[in-house]
Amino acid sequence: MEQIRERRVAIVTGGSRGIGRAIAIALAGQGHQVVINYAGNQEAAMETARLCIETNPELTEADILLVKGDVSKKEDCQRLAEAAMEGFGRIDILVNNAGITRDNLLMRMSEEEFDQVIGTNLRGAYLMMQAVSRAMMKQRYGRIVNMASVVGIMGNSGQVNYAASKGGVIAMTKSFAREIAGRGITVNAVAPGFIDTDMTKAMTEDAKAAACQNIPMKALGKPADVAAAVLFFAGETSGYVTGQVLCVDGGMCMM
Repeated sequence: MEQIRERRVAIVTGGSRGIGRAIAIALAGQGHQVVINYAGNQEAAMETARLCIETNPELTEADILLVKGDVSKKEDCQRLAEAAMEGFGRIDILVNNAGITRDNLLMRMSEEEFDQVIGTNLRGAYLMMQAVSRAMMKQRYGRIVNMASVVGIMGNSGQVNYAASKGGVIAMTKSFAREIAGRGITVNAVAPGFIDTDMTKAMTEDAKAAACQNIPMKALGKPADVAAAVLFFAGETSGYVTGQVLCVDGGMCMM
């Protein structure tokens, strides 16, 4: 007999499209109530909400909450956590997915380009973990999944800021996992490789083929591949797994 999953409340930052959308849909498919954070595109966020309900007919509009906010700002992160508590009464899962790029060679990179990426990708994850940790500690239960990147492990030319932010996410994940492990809360990271999203859709076929040459599996990943890894870390069966980084990269970052 299949084990009945307990309904949980999940927050997904940057959930309006791409990997974030796939994660929100996957969590909804498990029967969880989902709080979808978005920075500005309300229409895209509403489409994510529609797809969540379409994926699981047992859910209604009341089970999906949309919250606009900039995760680089402390007040927005606190408001997001408060909205989840007011709407659903608890926070069980946090997926820190919101992220941006401002690619440039280091010699040409402006301080603004560096600070923007660090602010959203690294500071945002820190602020969100801080915002939800009190509720999770009170429950003595929580699953935090941070979105890292293989770039944070391998580095990448033209992405000093992005690599620094994602490398920091990995270090922060391991450190907070140690701090909070005794409270029934796990903290893990997923490190995607080259994933077929809106960004890669703008590439030419030749450029995609060239990128695939550096991937042992010779293919781009899909947002659903990343979402599957998040589901593992966010699930009931991963309670003895914490401080880990799972690369979803077709073999790019074998160690």
